[in-house]
Amino acid sequence: MAKLFVSSSCLSLPHSQILARRCFPASSLSTLTSRFGLPNRRVVGTEDRNSSLNWMATAGGNAESASVPTSVPVRVAHELHQAGHRYLDVRTAEEFSAGHAVGAINVPYMFKVGSGMTKNPNFLEEVVSHYGKDDEVIVGCQSGKRSLMAATDLISAGFTSVTDIAGGYAAWRHNGLPSES
Repeated sequence: MAKLFVSSSCLSLPHSQILARRCFPASSLSTLTSRFGLPNRRVVGTEDRNSSLNWMATAGGNAESASVPTSVPVRVAHELHQAGHRYLDVRTAEEFSAGHAVGAINVPYMFKVGSGMTKNPNFLEEVVSHYGKDDEVIVGCQSGKRSLMAATDLISAGFTSVTDIAGGYAAWRHNGLPSES
C-alpha cells in the first residue's frame, strides 16, 4: 500500500520535489482518490518520529478531516494580517514584551516553569475572551512549534479560520516585517 507524507511543509516544496517525496498538500488527496480510484482510508503513522509536524496517510485518505492547521510562510502571514486576519502571539509574556508583530494579542500557550515549560491550562478560555470562533486568526510563536500546537488545539475547539505562521516571530523579524515592543 502506497503511503504519502502529508505535512504543512509540503506546501512550500517545488512541484518536482512534492512528487519525488510523495508529499502532497491535504487538499489534493480527495482528487487523488477520485482520479485513481484509491480507497478512502487514512492511516495515522505512529512510526513517524516527528508526528507533531508530519503524519502519514494512505493515498486517497480524507486528510482534511484530521484538523491539521494550514501553515504559511511569514510573508503570506503578513499579507493576511494586512487583509484583516488577527494575529495571536502564543509566546510567553516575556518573549512578547521583548518585541512582537504590530497589533498582535498575546495569549501564552505555555509558561516557563523552572528550566522547562508547561501548557497554559486556561489557553482556550483566554483566546475566546479575545477572538470569536469564526474570526480569521493567524497564530505565531518564536519558531513555529508552539503555534502549530496552539493552532491544532484551536481547530479542535471549533475555531473555523486558523492559520499557523511557519517560522514564527524569528522568521518575521528576519524578513524585516513590522514589529513593536
